[in-house]
Amino acid sequence: MNGPIEWIAAIGTIVAAAMVAADFSRRITGFGFVLFSIVACLWVYSGLTAPDGMPLAIQNGVLLFINLFGVWQFLLSRKKKREIDKAAEIAEQAKEELAQE
Repeated sequence: MNGPIEWIAAIGTIVAAAMVAADFSRRITGFGFVLFSIVACLWVYSGLTAPDGMPLAIQNGVLLFINLFGVWQFLLSRKKKREIDKAAEIAEQAKEELAQE
């Protein structure tokens, strides 16, 4: 388990985690979840083709569904987008009020 698929999946996982953790914007975080979903598929394939890779395949199969939910929340759900936009607006107002103190 040290081939190009595993290296691509490992680097993709690191990049996706950085995209989500950095929280630059809703869109970037959403695409972080897209990348997480893609690399989860690679990890599932890697796990299924490795002699003792079933735990890796199962783990990433579950993570795939969690990441697809993240894609829904950050890129596809209009209701959630409105809620997050409103929360961001309120947070910005709070920052401005605190800066004036």
